[in-house]
Formats: sequence, C-alpha cells, structure tokens
Amino acid sequence: MSILVTGGAGYIGSHMILELLDRGETVVVIDDLSTGFRRAVPAAAKLHVGDFGDKGLVTEILFANPVDSIIHFAAKTVVPESVADPLGYYLNNTAKARNLLECAVEAGIENFVFSSTAAVYGNPKQNPVSEDDKLEPVSPYGRSKLMVEWMLADVAKACKLRYAVLRYFNVAGADPQGRAGQSTANATHLIKVAAQAAIGLRPGIDVFGVDYSTPDGSGLRDYIHVSDLASAHSAALEYLRAGGPNITCNCGYQRGYSVLEVVNTMKMVSGVDFPVTICGRRPGDPSAVIAANRRIKTELGWAPQFDDLAMIIGHSLEWERRVNGFGAESPSVAARQQRTASARR
Repeated sequence: MSILVTGGAGYIGSHMILELLDRGETVVVIDDLSTGFRRAVPAAAKLHVGDFGDKGLVTEILFANPVDSIIHFAAKTVVPESVADPLGYYLNNTAKARNLLECAVEAGIENFVFSSTAAVYGNPKQNPVSEDDKLEPVSPYGRSKLMVEWMLADVAKACKLRYAVLRYFNVAGADPQGRAGQSTANATHLIKVAAQAAIGLRPGIDVFGVDYSTPDGSGLRDYIHVSDLASAHSAALEYLRAGGPNITCNCGYQRGYSVLEVVNTMKMVSGVDFPVTICGRRPGDPSAVIAANRRIKTELGWAPQFDDLAMIIGHSLEWERRVNGFGAESPSVAARQQRTASARR
C-alpha cells in the first residue's frame, strides 16, 4: 500500500518522506511548491505538483494509487502572519483540509495522521501542558488547526476513518545524514534564523520580548528535532495500522529552553558572537509552552533519539552551511578565527 504525504516538499514533510522510504514504504506526495522545493522530494517518491485542497486532483491521486493512509502536513504556519491574514489561514489550513477529508472518506482511506500544533493551547495555565488541558488558541493559526481536529473527530464518528493528531511544539534541526533541512529563505523559525546569523546571511537576530514571566524574560519553548518528529509520525501510523483507536498526542521533549538560551547556544556551537536586538513582543506569542509527553511514549512507544539542544543546533548549522555552499566552515567562523589568530600575534 501507499502513503499520501501532503506538503512533502516542505521542511517537515521532506523529513517524513525520508523516514518512510527508509522503512520501505511506498510514498506519494502532493505539494504546490509555494514554499516547498522539488529537490526536497527524493526520486523514490512520486510527486504530484498541485493544491491539496483541489478535490479533483486529490481524488485522482487516491484512486490511481493504492493509498491506505494520509499524513497531512501542508499548511500555513506563521503565527504573526495568521494575525494579519486570518482569512488566508482559515482557507488554507481549515477549508482545504475539509476538502482533503472529503476525498479521503470517498476513497475509503482508513488512516489519517494530522500535523497539529501546540498553538491550540494558547497561553497554557500550567507547563508542561497535557493533551487534556484546556484548548484556548490565541491566534488564527492555532484556531485554524483546532478546527481540523474537530472535523477529524466528527468524521471518524461517521465513517471508518481513524486518526492520530500530533500536536508538535517548536521543530528544528536537520536530517543527521544531511539529506534534508529547513530551506525556506525567509523562514521565521528561531534556530534557522540564528544559524543564518551565525554564517553571515543575516546581520543579526531579533529577540521578540524579554518581559515574559520566565527566568530570563524571553519566551520559553520545547524544541523537538525534526527527525524525532518524523519518527513520531511513523509511530502514529503503525499504531493506526495495528487497529489502535483515535488518539491525540503532544510531540516534544518535556523540556523548555528560552529564546536567549537558544541564541547563546548557537553562539557557542558556531563560535560566532552575532548581534542580538531586543524588540517588543509579537502578537499571538505565548510566554511559555512545554509539552507533556507521557502519552506518546506510552501509547505509541515513541523514543526520541536527538533530545539535545546543542545537537539540534549543530545539525541546523551544518545544513545551513551546506545549503549555502559554505562547506564545513562558514565565512563568519573563518573570519573570527583569523581575527583571533591576529590578536594573539
């Protein structure tokens, strides 16, 4: 049987394809390449360029391939952008997901793994936050994802489709073998931005808010390595294929790092003391969100392999150097080493 991956040319989707192919699965991909890259899809996966909300195209794909499962990644994911363009987010993340679900039901798809988000919790009253805590998203992005969770629950009651909702936290890192990574030029992910600053692609980095109720005043987040996230999706798929009931799980390490801790770790790993500018808070950003992960470990048997901030940052930095043609050392690092050597003379 085949697995349809929506958004497979994107950051997380491309790592999922590698995970599935490594496991010997047959993979079919749909991606409109608006933010993803054709080169990110391995030749062993069959790529269809198009919109996952296009019912005609999705139906054609599902009936032309022996698809039994869908892993749905395609979405808009930038919180401040969702605040500025809520209708765009409700169209892309919610309305189009409704079309995808209709196609899945009509094709008799049995398993559906949905990439949700910690943004459904909003600003949680306690941390770590568990899957049963109150859902109070504070951004259109979080609400657009929660609506899809609701749709899945309703659809599953009406037909044989079963689902796993994975609410993941801050995704970072790159494939340890160097096969994939975050390639979006204007990505807003903190570790991606910090890596670009470290190799000289950005003049520095902005930190949005240092007046939160956290130890150092900057936002506190649970960072998960993208390859561990891909393995979590595989575990969810195996669970559903084995007949497991519908499930919702957090994907995180149950450990938080502040924005300033991440920035300082990037400086340490890269050896570059890039400039940091303190700015005001961004709309829709909670002060702290950390995942409780007992359920995914006990119910899905998930065991993370890359739970180390320096390792996550190191993989991100290696990818950033490679994708920008800097090789083992970026110009920034080389320049710093040269300045240090000159000073010692």
